[in-house]
Amino acid sequence: MDRAPGLSVRLKLTLSYAGFLMVAGALLLAAVWLFLLRYVPDRAMLINPDDLPGNGVFPVRSALLDVFAPRAAAVLAFLLVFGLVGGWVLAGRMLAPLTRITEATRLATNGSLSHRIRLPGRKDEFRELADAFDTMLVRLEAHVAEQQRFAANASHELRTPLAISKALLDVARTDPNRDTGELIDRLHAVNTRAIALTETLLLLSRADQRSFTRDHVDLSLLAEEATETLLPLAEKHGVTIETSGDITPTIGSPALLLQLTTNLVHNAIVHNLPEQGTVWVHTGVQSKTAVLTVENTGGQLTPQQVSPLTEPFQRGTERIHTDQAGVGLGLTIVRTITHAHDGTLTLTPRPAGGIRITVELPAVSAHTDR
Repeated sequence: MDRAPGLSVRLKLTLSYAGFLMVAGALLLAAVWLFLLRYVPDRAMLINPDDLPGNGVFPVRSALLDVFAPRAAAVLAFLLVFGLVGGWVLAGRMLAPLTRITEATRLATNGSLSHRIRLPGRKDEFRELADAFDTMLVRLEAHVAEQQRFAANASHELRTPLAISKALLDVARTDPNRDTGELIDRLHAVNTRAIALTETLLLLSRADQRSFTRDHVDLSLLAEEATETLLPLAEKHGVTIETSGDITPTIGSPALLLQLTTNLVHNAIVHNLPEQGTVWVHTGVQSKTAVLTVENTGGQLTPQQVSPLTEPFQRGTERIHTDQAGVGLGLTIVRTITHAHDGTLTLTPRPAGGIRITVELPAVSAHTDR
């Protein structure tokens, strides 16, 4: 944005310091002059009246003004020079931290996010600004690194089905007698996976940009809907689903929150025991927070194994490899949707095996007018 040129902040501060000093000096000189006018008579009689005409009467105030005025002017001139020089030096010292922050901002604008200001000294307004800027750089650097990893993984995941399709077509071209039915079935499966991955990436982008309409949502109803939808998959793998909880109102996108709940229940099913596994789905309100908890049985996990599961394309080691294996973005979608709704996502390994995933969202009153 083009702006008209103007005075620098340092020059403005310098002029402010000098102007204040001039005003203070002028007020002080005026106070001295008023004091002199009050206690010095207008005229005085000389001891030797023969020295001056006019019967020896001397105009004291007039003479005092002749002496006081040029010296007062000299003092004001000195204060002006002193204020300009001293103000310039003081303004430079005061604005030195701002200069460091400006240089760091220019570096960040040019793409360098690894530097930090690390402003020394005691805590003041400039120190708070520098620390806030350093914190922003840390988060921005982590976000950019995450986006780069995501782009690289997404490119790899999208390239895989395309490469498989190309290989199948090359085989069909070199072998005309090959069974086309098998080829079509394999191409259909690969294409379905590619479409699912693309739709998932679009869903992530939509949630990350928060481009959705918010409405009143009951998480308990979403949990019931997701459970009913995935019940055939749970029966197929011998997994029992148990739901409990009360009305859990919150505000958000019904479609995205349903996707979040479905992903959590789906994840709990496919990361379960080979047989006789259990999934617990619980909803409730705790301390003005809408809480959705999904737990499942499974193998023993450590916090180090659990923490990276929300990263893109991270798959659990015990995942059942079926047509429902997904694309490795289930918990990534959960995390993105949770953050888009100003919530928190917590993953905790269960002592008996498996994992507990808790989503906390801002709760609203169930009686709030829509």
